Amino acid sequence: MSGYETRKIHLRVGSREWKIRSLKDTQQYYDPQGEAKRAGICSASWSLFGQLWPASKALARAVKKIDISGRRFIELGCGLGLPSLVLRARGAHVVASDKHPLSEEFLDYNAALNQVPEVPFVDLDWGLSPAPDQRGQYDVILGSDILYEPDHAEMLAEFVNQLAAPKAKVLITCPGRGYRNRFARYLQDYGFALTEQNIPFIEGEPAPHRGRLLSFRRGF
Repeated sequence: MSGYETRKIHLRVGSREWKIRSLKDTQQYYDPQGEAKRAGICSASWSLFGQLWPASKALARAVKKIDISGRRFIELGCGLGLPSLVLRARGAHVVASDKHPLSEEFLDYNAALNQVPEVPFVDLDWGLSPAPDQRGQYDVILGSDILYEPDHAEMLAEFVNQLAAPKAKVLITCPGRGYRNRFARYLQDYGFALTEQNIPFIEGEPAPHRGRLLSFRRGF
């Protein structure tokens, strides 16, 4: 690819082998049209979307077994989109979202690489209200390691509430970041109850596990 270097990662989710194109490392930067800069993405964080993080793998494993019947899914901050691809391969109605200008391109490439039907993509900025056709539409809202900034807890909780159907589930994998507790309190104000589970993020990781699977439910 012009302007940056990539690699292919091979991994297993359940019984299936996946190939995911990612950026070669976190030193990549390519923004010739200034799209990332206009989206508020600085050069230091530009490459983060293009890494396959442990939290994304953990979320992919979690959605491998989730009930998909009649449910509408959306992944927030999808990056390379592994959880969305796993759901799409199962036949789920899933939308992937991010604000990085290259996320959709990598998502489409990885879908084709794994012979998975294309995953619909929307550009979503958590600091803005979602479009009317997105509000209240989703039964399951997903995210992996998205609670990494102090202002994300309140902003993301409000955004999730706008996207969520009256009866909804929110599933987030978190590597033990402190902001998850604030996020949980804000979501509880919107009627969501939390179940938290310690899970390994890396294969063979010994207990106690720092990783968390945060499961919020409303209307059940």
